[in-house]
Amino acid sequence: MTELELKPEHAADPDTRRVGILVGVVGIFLSVVTIASHRAHTDAVIRRTESNDQWTYYQAKKTRENTDEVALTLLQTLTVDPVKLQAPQHKLEADRERYAGEAKDIQKDARAKDEETALEERRALRFDIGEGLLELGLVLCSLYFLARKSFFPILGVLAGFAGTVMGLWGFLL
Repeated sequence: MTELELKPEHAADPDTRRVGILVGVVGIFLSVVTIASHRAHTDAVIRRTESNDQWTYYQAKKTRENTDEVALTLLQTLTVDPVKLQAPQHKLEADRERYAGEAKDIQKDARAKDEETALEERRALRFDIGEGLLELGLVLCSLYFLARKSFFPILGVLAGFAGTVMGLWGFLL
């Protein structure tokens, strides 16, 4: 009786091991960039919410400022005795000025939050592009196992390198 010696297909192809390791390395980079992408998107949403909160607060201060302005106008129009008008008028004027000053500070904070949001959105976009390129690289490298064509891992490395560069760019923003 003769024994059959079965060899796995990859044993005859020395590049299989190298491509397998390459797939693993690309997968690791993909994992890092994907996590960074998710975190950047979350940060962008948080910053957008903070910005919206600041703008709402700004609008509330502006509404109070305008309400005091209307109240002052009504007092001046309806009051006959200027002596009775002085105390409420001074209080309304002080409040109006305070609200105007607070609104300017809040507006500055809201604009800063808008800038932070824009930065996080740019960062998230870099990570998204990097993630897509790394996924493409992973798929191209994996096609080697089906087609046994060496250009697939070469294209995969190029796409993976481009994805890694985009991911690093996102970290550097």
